[in-house]
Amino acid sequence: MSESSQTEIVIAPVGLEHLRQILDLGYRVFDTTVKPYTSWSLTAVAEHLDSGDSACWVALDGTAVVGFVLGSQTFELRDDWGYLEWIAVDPAYQGRGIAGRLVDACCEALFAGGASRVVTDVESSNSASATLMSRNGFAPAVTVTLFVRSSQPGEEPGRAVRGVSKRPLIRSGRLLGDHRNP
Repeated sequence: MSESSQTEIVIAPVGLEHLRQILDLGYRVFDTTVKPYTSWSLTAVAEHLDSGDSACWVALDGTAVVGFVLGSQTFELRDDWGYLEWIAVDPAYQGRGIAGRLVDACCEALFAGGASRVVTDVESSNSASATLMSRNGFAPAVTVTLFVRSSQPGEEPGRAVRGVSKRPLIRSGRLLGDHRNP
């Protein structure tokens, strides 16, 4: 990758004109069937855009969204912690430092907004994201293991949970389930 390839990518605040491309990119890169505790949806994006204290950025190649990060000024019940919730870079653009630039932009906005810490969560099998976060000043602090019990006898414990029935999440009102691109 040439030096000029990286300089052509512009990091900019998310605008409504980016919404469709962010949603589509998320559907391409996130496996919404593996994480039953959260989901990728229009609501997930809209909640960030509708918040006055968000820290949301896009990586643009011209007018094309090739990456994004969605952050918010609060995490769970901690008003003094920011949350880097979603980050994605188009696979054709990975390896150019775009994700690191997005992390920096998000964290800088959250700290400027008063966050004393920025937290994020990374699935244990996602070594690329864990490496990205470590390289950008994040350190593991808490490990949470999702225990799953199947209603089907003999089904392998711990396998990827797919087709989870919809139910509201307490924190944000988002729905769990299979949210595929229409």
